[in-house]
Amino acid sequence: MPETTGASYAAAGVDIEAGDLAVSLMKEWVRKATRPEVVGGIGGFAGLFDASALKRYERPLLASATDGVGTKVDIARRMGVYDTIGHDLVAMVVDDLVVCGAEPLFMTDYICVGKVQPLRVAAIVKGIAEGCVLAGCALVGGETAEHPGLLGEDDFDVAGAGTGVVEADALLGADRVRQGDVVIAIGSSGLHSNGYSLVRHVFFDRAGWALDREVPEFGRTLGEELLEPTRIYSLDCLAVTRTAEVHAFSHITGGGLASNLARVLPEGLRAAVDRSTWTPDPVFTTVGDLGGVARPELEKTLNMGVGMIAVVPEESVDVALSVLADRGADAWVAGDIKARESHHPAVELTGDYAS
Repeated sequence: MPETTGASYAAAGVDIEAGDLAVSLMKEWVRKATRPEVVGGIGGFAGLFDASALKRYERPLLASATDGVGTKVDIARRMGVYDTIGHDLVAMVVDDLVVCGAEPLFMTDYICVGKVQPLRVAAIVKGIAEGCVLAGCALVGGETAEHPGLLGEDDFDVAGAGTGVVEADALLGADRVRQGDVVIAIGSSGLHSNGYSLVRHVFFDRAGWALDREVPEFGRTLGEELLEPTRIYSLDCLAVTRTAEVHAFSHITGGGLASNLARVLPEGLRAAVDRSTWTPDPVFTTVGDLGGVARPELEKTLNMGVGMIAVVPEESVDVALSVLADRGADAWVAGDIKARESHHPAVELTGDYAS
């Protein structure tokens, strides 16, 4: 027989009161992720940013990027740790913005859940806000959506969008790259937020490892290794552009080093990168060994220890490396830019990784 009581949003699975509590809990963190140009605060229908600050630019170009963190959210869900995944989200967005030389200005986020659990949502936003502080940008707004019936009660996903600005004549990219330029690699903090479908398949499905397994090579548990936040490079990269000439950056994400570096190379030039200049963290070799994953497959899926590339003229190398070292970024000369013949790939990885 049909129900005799009237339908309600709560009966359908959406808890408005829980959503309101989540907003209340996250306000403290959002207030910390701000800039002087932000107008108003959390609670409006749209975030406001005072664009008059762009008057100091001759020809400001706005840069926009959007991303998520992929199936890394599954690790956070399994571990019940939610205050780092937002850091990953910020990194994936702002590190794309800075590739063209843009300063990140502000971000918005979107959190989709099967059931609003206020403390969990607040922890996710805390991580996003902390990431924005590290990136030098503001968190001006966001949305939390509850999707009962589509997602399980513990399921969630996150996405974000960011906006940055760069002076038109300071725009970085392939048109600046020249033969003889030097490739500087900047170390990653681990897997970052790409390739987790492969990583999860290897560790969970093939090897049967548990997240609380202590892994001597990692110096911590598997779960702690897999949740290591993505490094945020935006302020590091901007510091280099203020002190040295930079021709291009490349954010090493899905597709690996070769395909991402190729995106900032002009026709007629190629990058020769020497693997022997660095040693990938143990997590990369462990994925390869446990899963029987061939090196080409690893290199097109994972960052293999390099999270960002800077392409600079030879005379800028020492200054760039010094700036990065002062900021605590591990960086080294990994190769150079050469003329490209038809039989050469755009990016050629040579040698073997240092042991």
